[in-house]
Amino acid sequence: MTIHSTHPFATPPERRDAARRLRGRLASPVTLWATGEGASRVGLTVSSILVALGDPARVIGLVDPDSDFALELGEALAVSVLEEGDLGLAEAFAGLAPAPGGAFRLGEFADTRWGPVLAGRSWAGVRVESTRQVGWSTEVTGVIQQVSLTEGTPLVHLRGRYRS
Repeated sequence: MTIHSTHPFATPPERRDAARRLRGRLASPVTLWATGEGASRVGLTVSSILVALGDPARVIGLVDPDSDFALELGEALAVSVLEEGDLGLAEAFAGLAPAPGGAFRLGEFADTRWGPVLAGRSWAGVRVESTRQVGWSTEVTGVIQQVSLTEGTPLVHLRGRYRS
């Protein structure tokens, strides 16, 4: 038996999508977008995100249209900034790790009028302003209505891995 240092079924570098490889070289903050209350809460890990300053400021994120996370115009959502100890949460809400009983059982969440926020993390309360298809993603633009900040080391996604 031979142990390889690379994945034996990985696509060879010369056949990989160049734009995807470029995106992988850009460090992205890892956030949790969540909406709803009680049993109707839903959430999704989103790392394609930016904050556009202005009056009012906006948050823009790219969401997988095949996910169970669908937002409508005017809907409220909470965007929590994940930190270095939140790797398990990030993977569970991305659908990459099991979450017996649901991903919201993996952390302490507080209900707000925008949706559930992860306790002890920076977060923004957002109202969905627009959505549109961009490439293979749904671009969601929301007006920031509330911001709560904490100190902590943010979790970052870089080259297919979570890092702090």
